[in-house]
This record gives sequence, C-alpha cells and structure tokens, in this order.
Amino acid sequence: MSELAEKECVPCEGGVPPLKGQALAGLLEKLGNGWQLINEHHLEKGFSFKNFREALAFTNKVGEVAEANKHHPDIYLAWGRVKITLWTHKMDGLSESDFVLAAKIDRLK
Repeated sequence: MSELAEKECVPCEGGVPPLKGQALAGLLEKLGNGWQLINEHHLEKGFSFKNFREALAFTNKVGEVAEANKHHPDIYLAWGRVKITLWTHKMDGLSESDFVLAAKIDRLK
C-alpha cells in the first residue's frame, strides 16, 4: 500500500481507456486493506467508527486529501460508518489514480 500512497494522482484528460483485467488485479493486490473491485468499474471500502462524530471527522480528512489530490471520491456518511467509492469519472472506470487515492485514504484511519 505505501508504494501507491507515495505516488501522486494524475489528472485524467479524457480519451484514455479505463484499466481492465490484469492491470486492475495487480493494483488491487498492491492496495489490499479490504478495498473491493466492483465490476472492473469502481473501488469501494467501508470504514467503521465508534460514533457519528468520528465518522464525520474521517469524512472531512478524506475531503482534504481529495482536494489536495484533485481527485474526488463519492462518500457516504452515516452514524459510525463511512463508505468510499472511487472511479475516474472522465473515463467512466478506474485509473491508477483511483488506487493512489485509496491508499492515501487508508493512511487516514
């Protein structure tokens, strides 16, 4: 994971196909930590917390990392739970930057 977390997110300019197959499997293996690959289209992971305040604080940290990397996940916040969903919207699929941001998010917990 740390190898991915050390990388920078690269803005997608469009016109680039999303990653598929073995490329995704290799990045998912490097990422680990409970992230799930959904239909070769997006990454998801749920995080648990003691209460709403902790979940909200984590959500705010994720927002700061997302802004710093100019790569923005979908975030679901509930009492004691946060679910992160990542994909590159411009390519309607996954890029290496999604895995990079996922690794950076893991460092926050």
